[in-house]
Amino acid sequence: MISVTTAALEQIKRSAAEGEMGSLPLRIAIKEQDDGSFHYAMGFDEQRLPGDSFFNFDGVDLVVSETSKDLADGMTIDFVELEAGKPEFIFLNPNDPTYVPPRK
Repeated sequence: MISVTTAALEQIKRSAAEGEMGSLPLRIAIKEQDDGSFHYAMGFDEQRLPGDSFFNFDGVDLVVSETSKDLADGMTIDFVELEAGKPEFIFLNPNDPTYVPPRK
């Protein structure tokens, strides 16, 4: 299962409104690179593919392809400011070999 933080949900909603994406779901894609690391992509998408999984979080629809589903299991999407003035989406994914859990 994927989880999405409140900050990420708010930003996704803002992006959808600003881009006039209406009710399009946000597609999350993960590809394993040759070196074993993961590459993440996301964008609003009207396309439906066989095997897609759909999730709804507080009115935000996410879609994950069958090929990304296992790689995304247990992942959290967050929207944070890692560098001052540069907020960005991050993917906290325990399946990613480069994943380092956040310090508490």
